Amino acid sequence: MNIFRLAGDMTHLASVLVLLLKIHTIKSCAGVSLRTQELYAIVFATRYLDIFTSFVSVYNTFMKLVFLGSSFSIVWYMRYHKAVLRTYDREQDTFRHWFLVLPCLVLALLIHEKFTFLEVLWTFSLYLEAVAILPQLVLLQRTRNIDNLTGQYIFLLGGYRGLYILNWIYRYFTEPHFVHWITWIAGLVQTLLYADFFYYYFLSWKNNKKLQLPA
Repeated sequence: MNIFRLAGDMTHLASVLVLLLKIHTIKSCAGVSLRTQELYAIVFATRYLDIFTSFVSVYNTFMKLVFLGSSFSIVWYMRYHKAVLRTYDREQDTFRHWFLVLPCLVLALLIHEKFTFLEVLWTFSLYLEAVAILPQLVLLQRTRNIDNLTGQYIFLLGGYRGLYILNWIYRYFTEPHFVHWITWIAGLVQTLLYADFFYYYFLSWKNNKKLQLPA
């Protein structure tokens, strides 16, 4: 554990809390992609299967349970809570997200560090997380107007990934033999997908204007 890893975890946790605040308190999921949330639920479900087979620390187990529970609760709210469901923009959130799942699974079967069940699923979760934000970004481009909480949620998600890259750089120079190409490349792809959003987020903050993405 280092400061970059801890900051990344806390930023990721903050992004989830911001989204839960929007959904649970305001009873609104306007501007939030259910398809991205379903992909994240798959990511955490396949990544954290080792919770039943290995124990690293109380902190590690707690964070896994938080991300598992929060991801599935968000999907439940958006699918079945009547008040929240009324605010879901089904007509705009049409990205065919299931087409992302199969290529990521095939890639995990072909390119992995070790050919075991848990390792392949863990690798699959890395590939899927790298592209899971795509339906959300497409939805934001279609709706253009983005409320503050949704903008903060995406900003914190991108910030979490950026901090994890700093964590990998730090560990590369301080830990011997710390080389994980699959994790690094997937993380870099994920971070690059946020670049356009960060640019317009910075412009809106600099000019004190409402965040809008080009169509």
